[in-house]
Amino acid sequence: MCGFVCLWEIDDQGGALIAAMLSRLGHRGPDATEIARLGGAPAVMGHCRLSIIGAENGRQPIRADEEMLVANGEIYNHEDLRAILGTEIFDTASDSETILHLFRSGAQRWVSRLDGMFAFVLATPDRIIAARDPLGIKPLYMARRGKGLAFASELKAFDGLGFDEISAIRPGSLFDSRSGLRQWYRVPSGAAKAEPGIDVDAVAGELRLGLEDAVAKWMVADVEVGSFLSGGLDSSIIAALAQKIRVNAGQGPLKTFAVGTAGSSDLVAARRVAEHIGSDHHELVFSAQDVADNLPHVIYHLESADADLVRSAVPTLFAARLARAHVKAVLTGEGADELFAGYAYHHGYVDEPRALADELTRSLGTMHNINLQRVDRMTMAESLEARTPFLDRDLIAFAQSVPAELKLRRTDPEIVESTGRTTEKWLLRKACADLLPDDLVWRKKAQFDEGSGTVDALRQALRILTGATCEVGQEREAALYREILKRRFRDPGMILSQAGRWNANRIAA
Repeated sequence: MCGFVCLWEIDDQGGALIAAMLSRLGHRGPDATEIARLGGAPAVMGHCRLSIIGAENGRQPIRADEEMLVANGEIYNHEDLRAILGTEIFDTASDSETILHLFRSGAQRWVSRLDGMFAFVLATPDRIIAARDPLGIKPLYMARRGKGLAFASELKAFDGLGFDEISAIRPGSLFDSRSGLRQWYRVPSGAAKAEPGIDVDAVAGELRLGLEDAVAKWMVADVEVGSFLSGGLDSSIIAALAQKIRVNAGQGPLKTFAVGTAGSSDLVAARRVAEHIGSDHHELVFSAQDVADNLPHVIYHLESADADLVRSAVPTLFAARLARAHVKAVLTGEGADELFAGYAYHHGYVDEPRALADELTRSLGTMHNINLQRVDRMTMAESLEARTPFLDRDLIAFAQSVPAELKLRRTDPEIVESTGRTTEKWLLRKACADLLPDDLVWRKKAQFDEGSGTVDALRQALRILTGATCEVGQEREAALYREILKRRFRDPGMILSQAGRWNANRIAA
């Protein structure tokens, strides 16, 4: 995991520009910082590293003859790619080096062979290539300066330094200075209705196997990997599977991390899950004053003033801070709601499986600048790597093939007319029912900011920050976040223009 910047055909002979850009990303990689130029090419790259795989010799930028690479993220099939490409051509144990040699192999659709979460920039003497993983788990931005191009892991690297046309490279896309932008991955369309006679138990069984494979794959590292544990379904499933993997491998218990205000439901539920699975559990209790003290830090690193995103980012920051005191990487439950219909608004689609399937597909494609941006920025602010097994490409393909009507179901057909009750993530709960106590498996979903107590703490924090004697309204709250952001950036309009919104372009039920 890391942060990087790259300049292409931009005059920076003294190196002041790239040094200034890279200095703003130091939180993403405190283990090593390096800047290198590609001889005979108009490319200079800077990289700050958080060492996870190939810790001893995985420094970047990585060179091979006339090419140079910087990358962020993890390539989980790098061992398989090494075997295919030939281990003798590798100079390091870094998973990122496989990107460079895969490109050099000349294989068709070479980038689609990478399995993981990643963003990278690769330079040759006469071209620059940049690409991003299927769902945009790892960030990548591109900008122009005169006739030149610049790339960076976060928007703050460009702030006030004379760049134009700043935008995110879209998830699953590749930019080539020779041929422009192309989309190499598209989220598969979701299935709607189940065929007659479908074996639901068999589908649930296949889902369970896919989850186990994904968690095992996304735990691969040369350092210990822990897990966020809110006590909700998604993080509890991931933690339970990860704990089984560690036990079967003869390793120590999984380290799990929960945060919340004193007595919050998340802390209580997470403690029960940790006791049930036998994890090495850690907690952090935060207060309204803690929220007030950290809100400017959250908004600066989040690079957004969207109220919904800020609210959910607050507990994520505290969780990352707690986890980083013990591990360098954690598993998270992001993606389950988008794959299996886990949000409250999804209940409105219970009689419209086609619309639900389309909405889930849409929301998966927008995660990069909403939930995934929150997770990346808040964990990286604390120099922690977050991993999202639910967003494994193979698991996405299977989940999208599952009929939407198996994801959101009537709780009890006999009482639906009087109550209208539905159960979100029904198939996911069924597939993992043996992992957790019944009442936790079927626990009603609470948003992270609600279950952790952040909502109430934030209300008090807003009064502390504004000096208000009564509750701060939503408009004033949103305005305060924008004011804080504007104070932290030289060009706040550029930052605000890139922000995503939770409910943008939803499919009508």
